[in-house]
Amino acid sequence: MWATNKSSLHIPYITMANINRREFLKRSMTAAAAFMIVPNTVLGKSFGHTAPSDRLNIAGIGIGGMGRRNLKNMSTENIYALCDVDWDYAMKTFNDYPKALRFKDWRKMLDEVGKNIDAVLVATPDHTHAVIAANAMTLGKHVYVQKPLTHSVYEARLLTNLAKEYKVATQMGNQGNSFDWCRRTAEWIWSGAIGDVTSVDCWTDRPIWPQGLMQPTQADAVPETLDWDLFLGPARKIPYSHVYHPWNWRGWWDFGTGALGDMALHIMDPIVWSLGIKYPTSVIASSTLANVYSAPEAEMITYTFPARPAKGKVNMPEVKVNWYDGGLMPPRPAELEDGVMMGDENGGIIFNGTKGKIMTGCYGMNPTLLPLSRMKDFEEPAPQLRRVPGGNGDIWNTDAHEQDWIRACKESPENRVEPSSNFAFSGPFTEMVDMGVIAVRLAGLYGLHRELKWDGDNMRFTNISPNDKVKIVNYDDFKVIDGDPRFDRRFAEFNAVELAEELVRHTYHNGYSLPDMPKNV
Repeated sequence: MWATNKSSLHIPYITMANINRREFLKRSMTAAAAFMIVPNTVLGKSFGHTAPSDRLNIAGIGIGGMGRRNLKNMSTENIYALCDVDWDYAMKTFNDYPKALRFKDWRKMLDEVGKNIDAVLVATPDHTHAVIAANAMTLGKHVYVQKPLTHSVYEARLLTNLAKEYKVATQMGNQGNSFDWCRRTAEWIWSGAIGDVTSVDCWTDRPIWPQGLMQPTQADAVPETLDWDLFLGPARKIPYSHVYHPWNWRGWWDFGTGALGDMALHIMDPIVWSLGIKYPTSVIASSTLANVYSAPEAEMITYTFPARPAKGKVNMPEVKVNWYDGGLMPPRPAELEDGVMMGDENGGIIFNGTKGKIMTGCYGMNPTLLPLSRMKDFEEPAPQLRRVPGGNGDIWNTDAHEQDWIRACKESPENRVEPSSNFAFSGPFTEMVDMGVIAVRLAGLYGLHRELKWDGDNMRFTNISPNDKVKIVNYDDFKVIDGDPRFDRRFAEFNAVELAEELVRHTYHNGYSLPDMPKNV
């Protein structure tokens, strides 16, 4: 068992140590300060613009799961290099692109063949998104990063600013963002169809992986095809267990962000589009039993956002956004007929306005007014927002999101039409979601059961006292002995201010580091 003091806290911490044996970052940062060097395939004849007929050299990092689907949707380009820490898990993708170079360590890939790479797909576990994407951007590479964009608030702010500094094309992998549903919902709301929106309820069926578990007490043998140290990356060193990899890493704080981090960036997307929200002013959270290792099985979170400028025919007053997961659901609207599902099987949204309600499914799919009878006479407003080619089809059988990013990669920064989930949009969005993850972790069984005030500009909570303590479960066992229940539940205690700061900006381990935050953006 791990010790129960702060040093064993199941939280990734951040240091700015140099990457040992790696000089490419130092060399590339020096070069970037004088001139942003990019491959000839990107510069083309017009220095900064690639003709649409030219193909990008794309590198995929983390290709055994969702990364394989992303690469398929990018296969109009040259899939030049592939990188994964588990070559058995990645073998199907290797076989898809037999001419692509193969790597286990993304640092080695960028060091050895980075000069030939135009763009990078990052579809690794959450905890390595930022370190890979940030270092790729400093080398002038366009990046497509799976959701959640980052594992911490600070990382999201960093990627947002690096994208602006290096003028690369960026996209987060919340594919519903490129579909017409988000845009239609926004246009309905702006037209005044339901009046001013004062609150929103949203939910998901996730988690569909294990959560609420204690850390494994026994290590498993590391599979021969897996480099466990590379999988850990900047996370604390822990023994390998089959409960982490493959795929189930999402429920563990070292690697994932639980159901909220996984699905909120899909489900809340139409809310951000429609209401123009950015940083919340406060958050309050509660959950089933949480511990220092794993996300809780279910949680409820309420964000409060300040009033924003009016849009179209409606005002944008203060709005509360309520999140539910793990089987928890918001109250059923009285306007919804019996027998009609709220949202769809994956989740949904209900916008509560002063003149009515809009309900959607997951990804903002199939928006409808409530009651459903209102749709008979509803005249859909004229489109105001750019539509993405392919964004009106089957979400699982279109390459719209990836191809819109590829289009942007081939445009000069001065003339680029940014993809709609570029980091200027998805970075602050991810900050909001990651802050909700922090609120859940701070609440706990003996935590901060209060509305936490948030200073978004400075990425900090403002009403946590230096004397506040948080107790979080670090051991939990139950047995029946001679017919009597015996509970053995233990807690680790933390200073709340220090814990909050650590959760906002994780400490990095094992020699990994992030570039400095740009100062002039």
